Amino acid sequence: MSKIVRDDGFHADEFTGDAVVLPSDTDPAQLAALTQGAEMVICEFPSFSDGRGFTLGRRLRDLGFAGRLRARGHVIADQYAMARRQGFDEVEISDELATRQPQEQWVFRADWQDHSYRRRLVG
Repeated sequence: MSKIVRDDGFHADEFTGDAVVLPSDTDPAQLAALTQGAEMVICEFPSFSDGRGFTLGRRLRDLGFAGRLRARGHVIADQYAMARRQGFDEVEISDELATRQPQEQWVFRADWQDHSYRRRLVG
């Protein structure tokens, strides 16, 4: 099983529609074609040190994707704010990771809008 992480904590996965799953090595030039008409896109994160999923998520939003965007895999609580800033709506983590990094650690990082370096630059 897994947990869905949102700004207010852990949730069960209630999504029942069709989702497009993008591996981290997806060619960014193919994003529009691969995700056309998708309700949800899931970007895979094979390890916490592989940031290609962040790039895919940002590119999707820049292309105008307005559906649900989920990061799935080895995203750690310290990366939650970055995921949200890149346009992800939620993160899917394993139950094992949820045990090691409980809900409180994720919620602590849910203030992603207030502590952006860009926000500090504009005052």
